[in-house]
Amino acid sequence: MFVGVARFELFIPESSSLKTKRGVLRSVISVARQKFNASVAEVEYQDLWQRSAVGVSCVSDSTVHCRKMLQEVERSIARTAAGAAEITAVTLDVVSLEDLM
Repeated sequence: MFVGVARFELFIPESSSLKTKRGVLRSVISVARQKFNASVAEVEYQDLWQRSAVGVSCVSDSTVHCRKMLQEVERSIARTAAGAAEITAVTLDVVSLEDLM
């Protein structure tokens, strides 16, 4: 079993409040959860208006499937947030469950 973890940093230039930021993030997180059945959460910068970090995790029987899924999540986030936010940094890692024990 393999665990894939990705971290996407987002810049939301038009956001002028936390409420605006949450609206953008709500749609990004909702699409990723529904379309990919992945665990998704805002993991950093909760108190900043124009910056966010979103963490995504998935579990699969192969590293290839984990990587493909996380790359699809990245494309989906970019499409969903187009015009409202941009991905500024991506960190992606896949590890074997045996390596974690």
